[in-house]
Amino acid sequence: GEMSARKRTSTSFPQSRHFRFHVHTIGVLPQAVLPLVFLKITSHKTKVNCARGRSVIGYKRRKKGMKRFYEILPAALAWATILGMFAVSRWAPTFAAVFIILFDIYWFLKTIYLSFHLRATFQSMKKNLAVDWIARLEKDFRRDPNDPRLAIGDWQSIYHLVIFPMHREPYEVAHESFARLAEANYPKDKLFVVLSVEESGGEEAKATGQRLEREFGNAFGKFLLTFHPSGLPGEIPGKGANDAWAAKEAKRLLIDPAHIAYDKVLVSVFDIDTQVFPEYFGRLTHAFLEAPDRLRAVYQPIPLFTNNIFDAPALARVVSFSSTFWQMMQQARPERLTTFSSQSLPFQALVDIGFWHKDVVSEDSRIFWQGYLHYHGDFRVVPLEYPVSMDANAAPTLWQTVKNLYRQQRRWAWGVENTPYLLEGFRTDPKIPRRKKWYWASVDLEGRHSWATNSLLIFALGWLPVFMGGTEFNDTLLSYNLPHLTRLIVGLSMIGIATSAVLALLLLPPKPNQFGKHKYFVYLLQWLLIPVTLITLGSFPALDAQTRLALGGKWRLGFWTTPKGRLSKNGKEAPTPSGSTT
Repeated sequence: GEMSARKRTSTSFPQSRHFRFHVHTIGVLPQAVLPLVFLKITSHKTKVNCARGRSVIGYKRRKKGMKRFYEILPAALAWATILGMFAVSRWAPTFAAVFIILFDIYWFLKTIYLSFHLRATFQSMKKNLAVDWIARLEKDFRRDPNDPRLAIGDWQSIYHLVIFPMHREPYEVAHESFARLAEANYPKDKLFVVLSVEESGGEEAKATGQRLEREFGNAFGKFLLTFHPSGLPGEIPGKGANDAWAAKEAKRLLIDPAHIAYDKVLVSVFDIDTQVFPEYFGRLTHAFLEAPDRLRAVYQPIPLFTNNIFDAPALARVVSFSSTFWQMMQQARPERLTTFSSQSLPFQALVDIGFWHKDVVSEDSRIFWQGYLHYHGDFRVVPLEYPVSMDANAAPTLWQTVKNLYRQQRRWAWGVENTPYLLEGFRTDPKIPRRKKWYWASVDLEGRHSWATNSLLIFALGWLPVFMGGTEFNDTLLSYNLPHLTRLIVGLSMIGIATSAVLALLLLPPKPNQFGKHKYFVYLLQWLLIPVTLITLGSFPALDAQTRLALGGKWRLGFWTTPKGRLSKNGKEAPTPSGSTT
């Protein structure tokens, strides 16, 4: 019995030199004492496990609490500014008036400053559009064993994977995109195309995808039609989940079987209405090969919303060009540039960071922060200064167009969901330099705050001290001059808007036959709507999105697909084989 007890207990403890005596002792202990020994050991383990459990629970609570703080922060700053303006205008009108004048001056100077960036990017884009980029690649990147830039091979070793996610968009819209892609000036055997149709689109979407496969299946090196299943675990309905599915399917079915190195593949993810200009892939390849540390970057084109610009009402045209101009200004400031809408990135980077997040709405901007955090701050956006063209927001009626514009702008403003993600990443990653953390945190928060408040401060709240300051303030010279000064400063700022109006005309695609000379005058006058669009389709949707993020729960936004289509001559939605738009 003693020997069997020794044998049994020896298998329950580590066989170290210090434990042998205790094992032998336990082996001869009376049976009644054994439970007490094991009880002491078990209670010690329980205490350790409980302490660890409390530590894990405490960490999770702190993490959740910090996330909620970050989610509330943008809306809290915006609402504090707006409500603070009312309070200060009532109780300290002199201070409010001085602040408004100084802020208007700041906005005027910033408008002039950004207009220089806008013109610089326009000139660069115009120059790049005139270049034969295949000839430039032949000149700059011939196979040369002594050129360190060509360690991965010459330019013809670069493949392009193009992903088009699709839901229920009409055949005409998708066909135009594929037709323009087939006309691209790049070796077609180096173009792999994936059309990823949402299973939730139904039989009509499936039929549209199959029709496109029949028409363009042989136009490229590879063509893959795939269907993204609905309701996969960890996904929300949206473009990010579809993009991730399409990229993984391309990896499994196209890239890996062909034994193509990931660092030789550039992935371009486009909305289904995105139309490339002929030299896009040549320009992208050139930018990729000449970029230092090329695999740690996303390559961002300029979005032009001009596919159907002549069908869009004035309000939609102003909003569309305003979005384009902001992206052009950012391309001139690459240190502040993040990803937006259509973009291209190395497949190696995409695999490293785990593809697009499948549970977010703003996957186009999230992908930059995924790379930035994964590579501990060694990640950037390279401006291509070369355009792609997409649809402007145009519906059969003006009111429907306005509603669609608001929802589209609110969805773009929902990029504020990235703020908690990046701030939490900064907090928990000691490898990112502190100066980079402070820089990007301030850039992100300032951008969110400006989007939600600047237009209101300039065009709507500037006269608050006059209305709320009381009799004593209204009798002062400052009260008398405040409206005149603000009107003068805002009027001077319209110089920058006039520049935008002229550039908008220059960016128009080839005019239809019915585009008379009087239309130029109308297209210039439409920019008088800018104060209205900046508030109702700028500040309001941004404030809406930030407030929803702060409230959380049922107020959070899901993915909303912008309706796309083509209008017939009578202004009605043109009939399509798919039968509907999203």
